[in-house]
Amino acid sequence: MSELRQRFYIENCPIRGEVVHLESVLQTILAQRDYPQAIQILLGEMLSATALLASTLKIKGRISLQIQAAGTFKWAMAECNHLGQLRASADYEEDPRFFQAENSSTVFNALVNPVLFINIEPEFGERYQGIIALEHDTLAGCLMQYYDLSAQIPTKIVLASTTERSGGLLIQLLPRNSEEEQQRVDEDLWPRLTMLTETLKAEELTDLEPTEILYRLYNEEDVRLPEAERLSFGCTCSKERCANALIQIGVEAVRETLEFQNPITMDCQFCSTRYTFTAEEAFGLFGKHLS
Repeated sequence: MSELRQRFYIENCPIRGEVVHLESVLQTILAQRDYPQAIQILLGEMLSATALLASTLKIKGRISLQIQAAGTFKWAMAECNHLGQLRASADYEEDPRFFQAENSSTVFNALVNPVLFINIEPEFGERYQGIIALEHDTLAGCLMQYYDLSAQIPTKIVLASTTERSGGLLIQLLPRNSEEEQQRVDEDLWPRLTMLTETLKAEELTDLEPTEILYRLYNEEDVRLPEAERLSFGCTCSKERCANALIQIGVEAVRETLEFQNPITMDCQFCSTRYTFTAEEAFGLFGKHLS
């Protein structure tokens, strides 16, 4: 069951949804750093949410969720691309509230001036960024607010995570294309499905297979299941990307860095891979000789 994203439809209805289950991906990411339990759970929820949102895109590229704040919690980010590859990381200062908390709501309540960014980066074409003020105490609540205000697509999202497994469910009421379709749809369908979705318990979402979750919730509906998609951990870091970062900061900044760090070392915050640049390599990026 480990890493799955299961799409589903309600036959002859403008309803679509996804169920996500993560285990080894989450454990791989959390092993990169000794995160407090509350931040582990927050990252688990962000990973499941990103995988759900990525499934709604019809492009090749990647989507990321990033929470930024002032105070002791700096940022957290999760990303998923069209291949189903996920990564995530967070940065924070030591804070007793994070180490004493048992759930992600404690982190949300501790955030100072928090903002949620939704970044969509297609392989070709313009990037898009949505910005949401975090006015709810759960990530799912913030994302549903985004869909209500920006996408204007009725959306229900449920997220859950432990330090071992995470899961998520997204269900949407899609626009009806014609007057005939509008007349054919059961008007009680969406309220009924959202009410059923709200009965889903956190432990069911993290512990059960997607097909079992869908059966428990919607067994009286005509649910259709395409083949499930596999998800995996994947990092996009490379020495080339690090080289481009050095070029962006400029030759003088590189020269100053080499005065106290030679060779220059750059660690990936997502997978802990270390990249090094000798003085000759660093200056060579600018076509300059050592002097």
